[in-house]
Amino acid sequence: MKKWFDEEYEFEIEVTGYLRGDKPEHYCRNGEEVGDKYTCTYGCPVNAQGQGICSKTMMMLYPVMEAVRSGGDLENIGGSSSDCKDIVCPDGCVMFRLKAKKLGNENFFKGKFYE
Repeated sequence: MKKWFDEEYEFEIEVTGYLRGDKPEHYCRNGEEVGDKYTCTYGCPVNAQGQGICSKTMMMLYPVMEAVRSGGDLENIGGSSSDCKDIVCPDGCVMFRLKAKKLGNENFFKGKFYE
């Protein structure tokens, strides 16, 4: 892989809790534990151990991340601030908090990097 573009945003996704229970065993197939953190720019989020976030959860995260990349305010879709939103995994087990951080780089489309 040869990443050639410096993305406009960085995302941090943190496990904040469970809807039922207090541990991942027999509950979360990916083993998400409270306090686990994942980061990414455009690719899929990975943790400090290089493990990827649950693929089902990524389905929920991607549209929210695209909203941010498009200049959206996450409060408009239920976020607690313009750059933070809590999300529950599709299985209804694990709660995550997504935070976006603007890096100061140019937007991919407005910067005409695709031409």
